[in-house]
Amino acid sequence: MAKKAKTTTTANITAADIREKTLFHLKYTRCKDWRTATEFDKLLSFSYAIRDLAVDRMIATQRAYVDDDVKRVYYISMEFLLGRLLENNVAALELLNVSREAMKELDIDLDKLMALETDAGLGNGGLGRLAACFLDSLASLEYPGYGYGLRYEHGMFRQGFENGWQKEMPDDWLKYGFPWEMVRPEYAVPVKVYGRLDFENTVDGRKAVWKDWQLFEGVPYDIPVIGFGVNTVNVLRLWSSRAAEAFRLDVFNQGDYVAAVEEKNWAETITKVLYPSDFTYAGKELRLLQEYFMVTCTIQDVIRRYRKNHTTWGAFASKNAIQLNDTHPALAVAELMRYFLDEANLNWETAWELTTRTFAYTNHTLLPEALERWPVQLMEKVLPRHLQIIYDINEKFLSEVRMKYPGDEQRIRSMSLVQEGDDRQVRMANLAIVGSHSVNGVSALHTDLLQEVVVPEFAEMMPEKFNNKTNGITHRRWLLMSNPKLSDLITESVGDGWIHNAEVLKKLEPFADDASFRERFRKIKRDNKVRLAAKIKELTGEWVNPDSMFDVQIKRLHEYKRQLLNAMHIMDLYFRIKENPNIDIVPRTFIFGAKAAPSYHMAKLIIKLINSLGRAINQDPDIRDRLKVVFLPDYNVSLAEIIIPAADLSEQISTAGKEASGTGNMKLSMNGALTIGTWDGANIEIAEEVGLDNIFIFGLKAHELADMRRENRYDARSYYDRDPSLRRVVDALHDNPFTQHEGPLFMDLYKHL
Repeated sequence: MAKKAKTTTTANITAADIREKTLFHLKYTRCKDWRTATEFDKLLSFSYAIRDLAVDRMIATQRAYVDDDVKRVYYISMEFLLGRLLENNVAALELLNVSREAMKELDIDLDKLMALETDAGLGNGGLGRLAACFLDSLASLEYPGYGYGLRYEHGMFRQGFENGWQKEMPDDWLKYGFPWEMVRPEYAVPVKVYGRLDFENTVDGRKAVWKDWQLFEGVPYDIPVIGFGVNTVNVLRLWSSRAAEAFRLDVFNQGDYVAAVEEKNWAETITKVLYPSDFTYAGKELRLLQEYFMVTCTIQDVIRRYRKNHTTWGAFASKNAIQLNDTHPALAVAELMRYFLDEANLNWETAWELTTRTFAYTNHTLLPEALERWPVQLMEKVLPRHLQIIYDINEKFLSEVRMKYPGDEQRIRSMSLVQEGDDRQVRMANLAIVGSHSVNGVSALHTDLLQEVVVPEFAEMMPEKFNNKTNGITHRRWLLMSNPKLSDLITESVGDGWIHNAEVLKKLEPFADDASFRERFRKIKRDNKVRLAAKIKELTGEWVNPDSMFDVQIKRLHEYKRQLLNAMHIMDLYFRIKENPNIDIVPRTFIFGAKAAPSYHMAKLIIKLINSLGRAINQDPDIRDRLKVVFLPDYNVSLAEIIIPAADLSEQISTAGKEASGTGNMKLSMNGALTIGTWDGANIEIAEEVGLDNIFIFGLKAHELADMRRENRYDARSYYDRDPSLRRVVDALHDNPFTQHEGPLFMDLYKHL
């Protein structure tokens, strides 16, 4: 850890300072006066004023890191789901009160101004939000940490609904500018792809040479990551792709205007969108290019920074720790080896020792289909040198396996980095495990299943590599910022130490018996529900009763997360009320937020089902005062910050053994929602903390489900035959009473069940 950065504290910053900085940027950055300024001009000017204060600390922090020659941790992730940054940064600089005063002097409502900010389109789900939380913690704990990812021009997509179906639209999150980023063209790096591999004889033996590659560039954009209440400001560096030669004047002058910018258009495609559909071969190729682009730019940048203080390579692994967030950055193993072998001219043994000491890998999934594999044929086309290095790693690794387990060819096939067969595939998880010194799961159950089910051969051969690091959240974003009224109550009750140290929240336990505290807590919860009800009305036009139970399921749409199970429960409640209007059921509002991958048919069908249910139920006079169903479009961090403090019930109902951890369960629980869930992921650890009397756990455990599958004991038909309520719900998927004149839309769901 570096010495504390010496910078000016914000304690002496006044409202007048912030007001003057805002007006300065309005005039000299936005080139506007007060009469012509739009609301977005004012938002950007205030953001620049706050950024100025962060930049002083950022420069001092980075200077301290260089001067102290610190060990740095690099977190490479395909996603960083940051949410809005303005309020977060103002809070981290402890300037909320003076900022509110400054804006009031300009006749601006600070909360309304901050609400204009657009969420950065740099992530989609839990993977990206975890990455953002890690960066917050690294900076707040004053570790020399850097995030590395991609600057997606159009994010993933903006979600709308058309007749209940998900509609994907470009996420133009950069439309009005992004004041937190600073372009660094001086640190642009070359990126080589395609080409062919030759072998040349040298004094050191036969050497592979990568030739005839295609060249483009990666340009970094820096975003400050402000530690809360400390002087440290770290950096999130995102790469944008551009052509090495953006414009061919000779071709243009010949009249071929399209060809003149063809290279520019191709290069910029690399960072257009997050997770382009891989349904086509071209989509797969683009994804591979994205992942390689991210890691080669990052590795070159890490090496450039290391070389500032070091002329030899011996200290590389002791000065750099690179964390691979899932398999997307796993190519970094091959890329660092390529650099050491081809650029630094190190021998294999030295290069491999430095590489494996540098990397650590976080596994995020137990789903076999989510463990990335790339067709050998595709990798040979795009990255011929890296494929050769992977072959060499594999050959040396498998010789070790054979030596330890002679004659065990099944083990060899399972542990190989290359899956053999008609369609040979490179297994990225295997590459990450072999190339790292540490492999962690993200909950206790997940880590056990990872070792016992997913990669048992690796865990047996190298048990010292495997460990658990249960996921977490930053309570400053998900409690202090998202739920200010509850935060004030907590601070009033136990002091403000919890803001820096979440362990202090344990002091709240005695207040569970305090009637006055409970009453204030209930009032805060209802206020939050009124706020969410207003947002629901704004987004959907639907009025919901804030005194009903808010039953919330907000997470990526996937079959294993079982939004379908939730929908089937709603259908059952609907039928029961229609059958017996006098039935005693607590009024309940079901709130969904989720995006489905554009090519994921079943997930999109579930969205259509939920929206169809909502339309039928919300328009039915017999039902609508007792049940409501709303699916909020374009779920993101900012929407989550309104939903989570208002939730009464948190749905965490994934199939046991499928959810690696989950973090939404933690955010909702922290804000006072009760959890209904399965024995899965971090639900188990939450149950251990709160006690089984304070959580609703149902269903089989992961090992019980595994036994049932192995013994072929699951018989869907028997459940259907013996349970009339279940049969009625399943039949409704076949008969489709919820949509008018649309026919049997949900037959695929019916057949799947």
